[in-house]
Amino acid sequence: MDGLILAGDVGGTKTQLGLFEHSAGNLKLVREHRYATAEFDSLEAVCANFLGTGGAVNAACVGVPGPIIDGRGHATNVPWELSTASLSRALKGVPVRLLNDLTAIAYGMVNLEPAEFVILHRAENPPQHGNIAVIAAGTGLGESALVWEGDKYYAVASEGGHSDFAPHGTEQIELLRFLTGEFGHVSYERVLSGPGLWNIYRFLRLESHVEEPAWLKAEIAAGDSSAAVSEAALAGRDPVCVHALTMFCDIYGSEAANLALKVLALGGVYLGGGIAPKILPMLTGGAFVKGFLAKGRLNEILKRIEVRVSLNQTTGLLGAAHYAAAML
Repeated sequence: MDGLILAGDVGGTKTQLGLFEHSAGNLKLVREHRYATAEFDSLEAVCANFLGTGGAVNAACVGVPGPIIDGRGHATNVPWELSTASLSRALKGVPVRLLNDLTAIAYGMVNLEPAEFVILHRAENPPQHGNIAVIAAGTGLGESALVWEGDKYYAVASEGGHSDFAPHGTEQIELLRFLTGEFGHVSYERVLSGPGLWNIYRFLRLESHVEEPAWLKAEIAAGDSSAAVSEAALAGRDPVCVHALTMFCDIYGSEAANLALKVLALGGVYLGGGIAPKILPMLTGGAFVKGFLAKGRLNEILKRIEVRVSLNQTTGLLGAAHYAAAML
């Protein structure tokens, strides 16, 4: 069935909405807009702003950060009450689905073009089809999987980013001890996210016994502390920042491999989120692959798994649109 689709990708900082036309099995973006999430008191309100007076769609799908249970979203870092029933009423009763944001990203990944990826690890003799692992570090850490069933992929939601951080090597064990003292429970999100990079940096700065340079202190105070550390590392301006981002990439590779082994992701591992494209020079520098291929007896399987970084920052929106198209 043809029609108009409302797709959304909700985050703690921004909410992206898109209007798509579905015709003859193809999707065409009509328009899209990014909103500051904090400026609205509900998902229904931001959708009304986007669609305008009299705006009507035939189906809607929105990705939100957190689990979806019985049609209700339990969003992380988003203060909205989220439910399929409420949004459907606001959209005049059309079919509506809320998805975990990483589920939406997963569906988007399989609809990207090859040119929209950078390959971090090329697979040795990969199978034609197989399960896919999706991991995305950004404001938080999201994980998902795509299961291959005969002729198509089905996404599996997950809150794996909140599973226990498993350090390897003496230095990471000390990092765990440091963070345990602050947080009690230390999840992978505490080290693989924007705030996670800041946590790693703080630990390494303390361990280095080297005073923070005045220029770096000023940049950290002026804005996003994690971004300041990342930019200093990429420019090679501070050895502690370089060390922090290198460790971040090592842990990222290790957890990507953990997820790949859990879902036997012979179809590949896809990195989404906002961080990976920004730190590509460091990701391609070897630390990520070193962490990925550090699973002892299972390395031969990991060598058959390709790892890609998505460069498309609207992957979640695209995945939600494709899911809604299947609802028509």
